[in-house]
Amino acid sequence: MVRFKRHMQFEQGMRPIELTPLVDIVFLLLIFFMLTSQFVVQMGFPIRLPKAVTSKSLSEVNLVIVISQEGAVYYEGKPITFKDLDDILEEEKENASIFIRADKNARLDAVVRVWDICRKKGIERVHIATQK
Repeated sequence: MVRFKRHMQFEQGMRPIELTPLVDIVFLLLIFFMLTSQFVVQMGFPIRLPKAVTSKSLSEVNLVIVISQEGAVYYEGKPITFKDLDDILEEEKENASIFIRADKNARLDAVVRVWDICRKKGIERVHIATQK
């Protein structure tokens, strides 16, 4: 049989709020947002993307190739030549999806050469980055 107290006494006044758990939680949230915000930043170079009305988001992309305004080609943040790109795509051509981030003032010749290398390797999913 459970017995309950019949007479309860209420505390008078307000209890002080414990700040230690609150500070711990705020500190953990701060660390969480600092760590996860690092993954949101896109690696690379300042690229001004061309505008397109019909652009849409992609869910998965395997390889990102960046073409600067000067026509330089970068892969994983490192400058590469078209021969290097040919070798990289030879290794990665199985189920590859290419995402080309070209500056809007980049030479069309560089973009076409990258696209041509992808087609030569049999990669059909080649996308160009744009902004709405």
